[in-house]
Amino acid sequence: MSTLKVDTIQDTNAVEMYLCKAWVNFNGSGTVAINASGNVSSITDNGSGSYTVNFTNAMPDANYVVVLTNEETGTEMHNAQTNTGYDQTTSAAKIRCCISGTSTNYDPDQVHCVFFR
Repeated sequence: MSTLKVDTIQDTNAVEMYLCKAWVNFNGSGTVAINASGNVSSITDNGSGSYTVNFTNAMPDANYVVVLTNEETGTEMHNAQTNTGYDQTTSAAKIRCCISGTSTNYDPDQVHCVFFR
């Protein structure tokens, strides 16, 4: 297999294309474990509904975007959200999952995160 290394990818109109820099699918309930990932070295369980996603290779800065969803087998609707500011660094991002309409954290069955920069 060959490795392609470039600084910038552009389309035919010279518009820069921004790619996913990291992603992870992990179970958030019971013993937290990564199911599949790219550029994620580990998940830290910080307590109910709170996790830190640790990157294998650091981001160039902390100004990346986190897209986060969660999956629950129950009937309740739940939110997934990121903690902003000091919780997002070049080496890790802290995320939390809470019950919709509240600030009550919970452990979902599955958590899915994608990081763009």
